[in-house]
Amino acid sequence: MNAIEELKDVLPITAALSDEGHLAIGGCDTVELARRFGTPLYVFDEETVRGMCRAFCQEFAARYPDVRVVYACKAYIGRALAALLAEEGLGADVVSGGELAFLASVGFPPDTIYFHGNNKSEAELAEALAYGIGQVVVDNFHELELLSRLVGPLGRRQRVLLRVSPGVDPHTHAKTTTGVLDSKFGFPISTGQAEEAVALAMASPALELEGLHFHLGSPIFELDPYREAIDIVLSFASEMRQRHGLELRELSVGGGFAAQYLPEAPPPPVSEYAEAIVAALRQGCQRRGLPLPRLAIEPGRAIVARAGVALYTVGAWKEVPGVRRYVAVDGGMADNIRPALYGSRYSALVANKPLDGRRQRVTVAGKYCESGDVLLWDVELPPLEPGDVLAVPAAGAYAPAMASNYNASLRPAIVFVRDGRARLVRRRETYDDLMRCEVWPQE
Repeated sequence: MNAIEELKDVLPITAALSDEGHLAIGGCDTVELARRFGTPLYVFDEETVRGMCRAFCQEFAARYPDVRVVYACKAYIGRALAALLAEEGLGADVVSGGELAFLASVGFPPDTIYFHGNNKSEAELAEALAYGIGQVVVDNFHELELLSRLVGPLGRRQRVLLRVSPGVDPHTHAKTTTGVLDSKFGFPISTGQAEEAVALAMASPALELEGLHFHLGSPIFELDPYREAIDIVLSFASEMRQRHGLELRELSVGGGFAAQYLPEAPPPPVSEYAEAIVAALRQGCQRRGLPLPRLAIEPGRAIVARAGVALYTVGAWKEVPGVRRYVAVDGGMADNIRPALYGSRYSALVANKPLDGRRQRVTVAGKYCESGDVLLWDVELPPLEPGDVLAVPAAGAYAPAMASNYNASLRPAIVFVRDGRARLVRRRETYDDLMRCEVWPQE
C-alpha cells in the first residue's frame, strides 16, 4: 500500500498518483504546483469542498426540510471560497467586519449571513446593518443596548438570535470549548441572565427576537453533547414562551462538527450528526408542545479541513544521537500555529515519492525562532532529503485563517484545483506587503 492509499481518509477525495509517480490533487501534480507557485503552498480541492457542502445540505434536509446550512467563516474565508459557498447555496456566519467584507466583496446574499462575536464594535455592527445582514447573534447585554441604539434611527427592526450557554461540556480541547458556564461567550441559562436577555430583547422596539443560538466548541467527536444541549435549550425556550411569550422561530445548534486529521481518528459521518440533532429537536419540541423552528447549523472545519493540503520544501536536518532526528521545512507556526497552540496532530507524506516504502522516524520542525515550532512529532516517513516536497493533509481549516507574519515571514499563496486546472486565489505576500502599513520616513 502506498502513502496515498494509507492516507486516503484524510487526503482530498481526488487524491491520486500522477503519471510521474507524485501526489496529485484535483488532477494537478503537487510537485509541479510547488515548483510553479512556491512553498509553503496551500492547495484546496474544489471537489472536496463542494462535496462536503452538499453532504451537509442533503443529510440535514432529508431529515428536516426547514434547515439552513451556514458556513463558519472563521475556519477560513477568501473571495474565491465565498463565491463557491454562494454557488452551493450555503449561508455564512462571520465574527468580524473583515470576514463580512470578504462576503460583501463577492455579493454574498446578505439575508443568509449571521454575525457572531463576543465584542462586536459599533463600526462592525453599523457595517452589518448597512449591508442588510440577516441575523445578528447577540452575545451580551452591552451588545443588546448598542444594537438597539444603532437600529433605532433606521426605522426598522433587526432580526436577532440570543446566544445562550447551556452549560454542556463537549469533551474537546479546553481552548476550544465554548458552551460551558465559565466561558466568555453567551448568556448563561443557569444564572438567569439568559432569561433577562430574552425579556430585554423582546421589549426592544428595534429588535425582532427570532430565536436562540448555542455553540458547544470544536471539534466534537461525540453526539451526546448535541442531544443534551438541545434538550436544555428547548426547556429554556418552553419556559420563556410561558413567561415572556417567546416564539422560537429559529434554533441554531452551532457547529463543532469534527474533521479527520489522522487515519486512526475518524469523526462521525455527517448523517449521524444529522440524525442525532434532528431527532433531539423533533422529540424535544414534541414533548414540550413547541412548534418546530427553523434549524441552523454552522459547519466550518468539516467543510474545508480535508479539502486543504499544505505543501512544504524540506531543508536542513539535525540528528540528536539517541534522541531524535529533526527535519526542517520552509514553513511552520507562521502558516499553521495549531500544533504549537493546541498540540494538534497531523499526518504527512512525501509528495515527490509516495511510493517509497522505506520508513524513518523524524520530527518535522518549522523554520521559526520558537522551540515549539514543530509541525509533526515522531512520524514515520521515507528518508527526507533537501528539496523533497512534504504534503500535510487536512490543513484547510484554521491554518490559513490563523497565519501570521511572525519573524516577518510572508503568508503563503493559496490555489484552488479542479479537473487538472490550478487557479491562484491568494498570491504569496511580498516584502512590499510587509512594509505597506509602515509609516516611514518619519516627519
